[in-house]
Amino acid sequence: MFWKLKQDENIKEAELRYNPVIITVNEFNEEAAHKFCTDMAKAQNTGQPIIPIVIDSYGGEVYSLMRMIDAINTSKIPVATIVEGKAMSCGVILASCGSKGQRYIGSNATLMVHDVSSGNWGKNAEIQSGADETKRLNEKIYEILAKNTGKEASWFHKKINKRGRADWFVTPEKAVEIGFSDIIGVPTLIVDMKVDYKFGV
Repeated sequence: MFWKLKQDENIKEAELRYNPVIITVNEFNEEAAHKFCTDMAKAQNTGQPIIPIVIDSYGGEVYSLMRMIDAINTSKIPVATIVEGKAMSCGVILASCGSKGQRYIGSNATLMVHDVSSGNWGKNAEIQSGADETKRLNEKIYEILAKNTGKEASWFHKKINKRGRADWFVTPEKAVEIGFSDIIGVPTLIVDMKVDYKFGV
Protein backbone atom coordinates (compact mmCIF):
# COMPACT_ATOMS: atom_id res chain seq x y z
CA MET A 1 0.00 0.00 0.00
CA PHE A 2 1.15 3.54 -0.77
CA TRP A 3 0.40 7.02 0.46
CA LYS A 4 0.84 10.11 -1.66
CA LEU A 5 0.77 13.85 -1.14
CA LYS A 6 -1.70 15.87 -3.19
CA GLN A 7 -0.60 19.50 -3.01
CA ASP A 8 -2.48 22.66 -4.01
CA GLU A 9 -0.76 24.58 -6.82
CA ASN A 10 -0.79 27.68 -4.58
CA ILE A 11 1.57 25.96 -2.13
CA LYS A 12 5.24 26.32 -3.05
CA GLU A 13 6.82 24.38 -0.20
CA ALA A 14 5.28 22.39 2.62
CA GLU A 15 6.35 19.85 5.19
CA LEU A 16 4.10 17.61 7.23
CA ARG A 17 4.60 17.79 10.96
CA TYR A 18 3.76 14.09 11.15
CA ASN A 19 3.85 11.62 8.29
CA PRO A 20 0.81 9.32 8.23
CA VAL A 21 1.33 6.02 10.01
CA ILE A 22 0.88 2.89 7.89
CA ILE A 23 1.44 -0.28 9.93
CA THR A 24 2.88 -3.40 8.30
CA VAL A 25 2.43 -6.82 9.91
CA ASN A 26 4.61 -9.71 8.71
CA GLU A 27 5.13 -11.58 11.99
CA PHE A 28 3.25 -12.30 15.18
CA ASN A 29 5.70 -12.34 18.07
CA GLU A 30 6.44 -10.16 21.10
CA GLU A 31 8.70 -7.78 19.20
CA ALA A 32 6.18 -7.34 16.38
CA ALA A 33 3.32 -6.84 18.86
CA HIS A 34 5.29 -4.18 20.74
CA LYS A 35 6.04 -2.27 17.54
CA PHE A 36 2.42 -2.62 16.44
CA CYS A 37 1.12 -1.09 19.67
CA THR A 38 3.71 1.71 19.54
CA ASP A 39 2.69 2.57 15.96
CA MET A 40 -1.00 2.43 16.87
CA ALA A 41 -0.40 4.92 19.69
CA LYS A 42 1.60 7.19 17.36
CA ALA A 43 -1.17 7.17 14.76
CA GLN A 44 -3.65 8.60 17.25
CA ASN A 45 -1.78 11.94 17.10
CA THR A 46 -1.00 12.45 13.40
CA GLY A 47 -4.38 13.83 12.41
CA GLN A 48 -5.00 11.02 9.92
CA PRO A 49 -8.64 9.88 9.67
CA ILE A 50 -7.87 6.15 9.48
CA ILE A 51 -5.04 3.75 10.36
CA PRO A 52 -4.08 1.38 7.52
CA ILE A 53 -2.74 -2.00 8.65
CA VAL A 54 -1.09 -3.94 5.84
CA ILE A 55 -0.93 -7.69 6.48
CA ASP A 56 1.34 -10.12 4.63
CA SER A 57 2.03 -12.98 7.03
CA TYR A 58 2.16 -16.74 7.52
CA GLY A 59 1.02 -16.27 11.12
CA GLY A 60 2.73 -16.74 14.47
CA GLU A 61 2.00 -16.50 18.20
CA VAL A 62 -1.63 -16.19 19.29
CA TYR A 63 -0.81 -14.19 22.43
CA SER A 64 0.89 -11.54 20.28
CA LEU A 65 -2.17 -11.48 18.04
CA MET A 66 -4.39 -10.86 21.07
CA ARG A 67 -2.28 -7.86 22.09
CA MET A 68 -2.64 -6.41 18.59
CA ILE A 69 -6.41 -6.93 18.64
CA ASP A 70 -6.65 -5.12 21.99
CA ALA A 71 -4.78 -2.17 20.44
CA ILE A 72 -7.26 -2.07 17.56
CA ASN A 73 -10.25 -2.26 19.89
CA THR A 74 -9.04 0.68 21.97
CA SER A 75 -8.17 2.90 18.97
CA LYS A 76 -10.08 6.18 18.73
CA ILE A 77 -9.54 6.15 14.95
CA PRO A 78 -11.08 3.65 12.51
CA VAL A 79 -8.73 0.91 11.34
CA ALA A 80 -8.42 -0.42 7.79
CA THR A 81 -6.92 -3.87 7.30
CA ILE A 82 -5.33 -4.58 3.91
CA VAL A 83 -4.20 -8.09 2.95
CA GLU A 84 -1.39 -8.12 0.42
CA GLY A 85 -0.06 -11.53 -0.58
CA LYS A 86 -1.28 -13.63 2.31
CA ALA A 87 -2.94 -13.54 5.71
CA MET A 88 -2.65 -16.98 7.25
CA SER A 89 -3.42 -18.25 10.74
CA CYS A 90 -3.11 -15.20 13.04
CA GLY A 91 -3.05 -13.02 9.92
CA VAL A 92 -6.61 -13.80 8.86
CA ILE A 93 -7.90 -13.14 12.38
CA LEU A 94 -6.24 -9.71 12.42
CA ALA A 95 -7.52 -8.96 8.92
CA SER A 96 -11.09 -9.59 10.06
CA CYS A 97 -10.69 -7.07 12.91
CA GLY A 98 -10.67 -3.98 10.71
CA SER A 99 -13.52 -1.48 10.84
CA LYS A 100 -16.55 -2.72 8.91
CA GLY A 101 -16.39 -1.50 5.33
CA GLN A 102 -12.63 -0.93 5.64
CA ARG A 103 -11.32 -4.49 5.31
CA TYR A 104 -9.48 -4.87 2.02
CA ILE A 105 -7.89 -7.84 0.28
CA GLY A 106 -5.66 -7.77 -2.80
CA SER A 107 -7.04 -9.55 -5.87
CA ASN A 108 -4.15 -12.06 -5.75
CA ALA A 109 -4.06 -12.54 -1.97
CA THR A 110 -4.86 -15.72 -0.03
CA LEU A 111 -6.33 -16.23 3.44
CA MET A 112 -5.87 -19.38 5.49
CA VAL A 113 -7.76 -20.51 8.59
CA HIS A 114 -6.80 -23.37 10.90
CA ASP A 115 -6.93 -24.50 14.52
CA VAL A 116 -4.50 -23.10 17.07
CA SER A 117 -1.31 -25.18 17.04
CA SER A 118 0.21 -26.65 20.20
CA GLY A 119 3.80 -27.66 20.85
CA ASN A 120 3.35 -28.89 24.41
CA TRP A 121 5.82 -31.25 26.01
CA GLY A 122 6.88 -32.30 29.51
CA LYS A 123 5.10 -34.18 32.29
CA ASN A 124 1.59 -35.49 31.73
CA ALA A 125 0.01 -32.76 33.87
CA GLU A 126 1.92 -30.09 31.94
CA ILE A 127 0.83 -31.54 28.61
CA GLN A 128 -2.81 -31.64 29.77
CA SER A 129 -2.62 -28.06 31.02
CA GLY A 130 -1.16 -26.97 27.69
CA ALA A 131 -3.89 -28.83 25.82
CA ASP A 132 -6.58 -27.08 27.87
CA GLU A 133 -5.04 -23.69 27.07
CA THR A 134 -4.83 -24.54 23.37
CA LYS A 135 -8.51 -25.47 23.42
CA ARG A 136 -9.38 -22.18 25.17
CA LEU A 137 -7.43 -20.15 22.60
CA ASN A 138 -9.01 -22.07 19.75
CA GLU A 139 -12.49 -21.25 21.04
CA LYS A 140 -11.46 -17.61 21.48
CA ILE A 141 -10.23 -17.42 17.88
CA TYR A 142 -13.48 -18.74 16.45
CA GLU A 143 -15.50 -16.41 18.69
CA ILE A 144 -13.57 -13.45 17.27
CA LEU A 145 -14.15 -14.64 13.72
CA ALA A 146 -17.84 -15.15 14.47
CA LYS A 147 -18.18 -11.62 15.85
CA ASN A 148 -16.35 -10.09 12.88
CA THR A 149 -18.24 -12.01 10.19
CA GLY A 150 -21.70 -12.23 11.71
CA LYS A 151 -21.61 -16.02 11.67
CA GLU A 152 -21.75 -18.51 14.54
CA ALA A 153 -18.49 -19.93 15.94
CA SER A 154 -19.91 -23.39 15.25
CA TRP A 155 -20.06 -22.50 11.54
CA PHE A 156 -16.26 -22.24 11.45
CA HIS A 157 -15.81 -25.45 13.45
CA LYS A 158 -17.98 -27.29 10.91
CA LYS A 159 -15.96 -25.89 8.01
CA ILE A 160 -12.70 -27.03 9.58
CA ASN A 161 -14.16 -30.39 10.56
CA LYS A 162 -15.15 -31.08 6.94
CA ARG A 163 -11.48 -30.74 6.08
CA GLY A 164 -10.36 -33.09 8.81
CA ARG A 165 -9.11 -30.07 10.83
CA ALA A 166 -6.69 -29.32 7.96
CA ASP A 167 -5.75 -25.85 6.71
CA TRP A 168 -8.59 -23.99 4.97
CA PHE A 169 -7.46 -21.69 2.13
CA VAL A 170 -9.77 -18.87 1.07
CA THR A 171 -9.78 -16.79 -2.14
CA PRO A 172 -10.51 -13.02 -2.14
CA GLU A 173 -14.00 -13.59 -3.55
CA LYS A 174 -14.78 -16.16 -0.88
CA ALA A 175 -13.27 -13.89 1.79
CA VAL A 176 -15.81 -11.18 0.93
CA GLU A 177 -18.65 -13.71 0.78
CA ILE A 178 -17.78 -15.12 4.23
CA GLY A 179 -17.20 -11.70 5.79
CA PHE A 180 -13.46 -11.77 6.45
CA SER A 181 -13.05 -8.85 4.05
CA ASP A 182 -15.28 -6.16 2.54
CA ILE A 183 -13.52 -4.98 -0.62
CA ILE A 184 -11.25 -6.62 -3.18
CA GLY A 185 -8.44 -4.21 -4.02
CA VAL A 186 -5.63 -2.26 -2.34
CA PRO A 187 -6.44 1.34 -1.37
CA THR A 188 -4.19 4.43 -1.41
CA LEU A 189 -3.97 6.97 1.40
CA ILE A 190 -3.99 10.50 -0.05
CA VAL A 191 -2.83 13.48 2.01
CA ASP A 192 -4.54 16.50 0.46
CA MET A 193 -2.83 19.83 1.21
CA LYS A 194 -4.65 22.92 -0.04
CA VAL A 195 -5.03 26.65 0.49
CA ASP A 196 -8.42 27.70 1.80
CA TYR A 197 -9.18 31.43 1.46
CA LYS A 198 -11.83 33.02 3.66
CA PHE A 199 -13.10 36.60 3.67
CA GLY A 200 -15.57 38.31 5.94
CA VAL A 201 -16.19 40.32 9.10
